[in-house]
Amino acid sequence: MLTGSDLLAKVKELGEVSKSDLVRACGYVSTKKNGGERLNFTSFYEALLEAKGVNLGDKGSTSIGKGGRKLSYIATVQGNGNLLIGKAYTALLDLKAGDEFEIKFRGKQIRLLPNEDS
Repeated sequence: MLTGSDLLAKVKELGEVSKSDLVRACGYVSTKKNGGERLNFTSFYEALLEAKGVNLGDKGSTSIGKGGRKLSYIATVQGNGNLLIGKAYTALLDLKAGDEFEIKFRGKQIRLLPNEDS
């Protein structure tokens, strides 16, 4: 994945290509578990903004929620027993629908590890 001045140069070089072709040419592509191609537009645009000098701030204090709320990094068990992480957190990790995790327990801690088989 291109970043900084390399990313800006590539964007300028490619000129008027489609957004998909631009993201692909700059290397912001990953592989889905079914073998298909996933274009990572969010990562591309974040890198492009940073390359242009727009400071997105520290990932730990990113405002992603509605109204620019800061992430609290605290989750609460809901009345039905579910533990909801939320879209803002999955966006920080560039997670997509269908991504799988292995659940590990250590004492009263829960760890989510990306499933390498998917």
